[in-house]
Amino acid sequence: MRTWKFGDNIDTDAIIPGRFLTINDAAELATHAFEGIRDEFSKEAKEGDIIVAGRNFGCGSSREHAPLALTGAGIQMVIAESFARIFYRNSINVGLLPVICPQASEITEKDQVIPHLNEGFLEVSGKKMPTEPVPEFLRRIIDAGGLVAYAKTIRSEDLCTK
Repeated sequence: MRTWKFGDNIDTDAIIPGRFLTINDAAELATHAFEGIRDEFSKEAKEGDIIVAGRNFGCGSSREHAPLALTGAGIQMVIAESFARIFYRNSINVGLLPVICPQASEITEKDQVIPHLNEGFLEVSGKKMPTEPVPEFLRRIIDAGGLVAYAKTIRSEDLCTK
């Protein structure tokens, strides 16, 4: 598992350039992820890799192509100090785990990151860094593979009983 480090204000155009918005396949989008910004990403990213960023990750447009490209690249989660609201929600909708860690900018690409999300922290090269909890209902959506996959598991009786 590799850690990919980015800074503050990484916008959706940096994640997936606008000229690729006609593509809706996650694997194909992944071949263009961070194109022109960090070209080695699309060639070297592997299943289970983690992105770490600073503040306001995913700012810019409201399109789901950006988190979809990351899931297509095999990214397990994005850890950031903060996220643009729409990117955070779009990530959940496509099954990508967004994790808020106030100390994310301290993480380097050489660090080994082990998530202990149920316990509320990341183990980063032996050091504990607190994370904000991801609510259980959002984790269920992510674990199902996104909102559409999750919705297929819900029976109408389940919705009417609460």
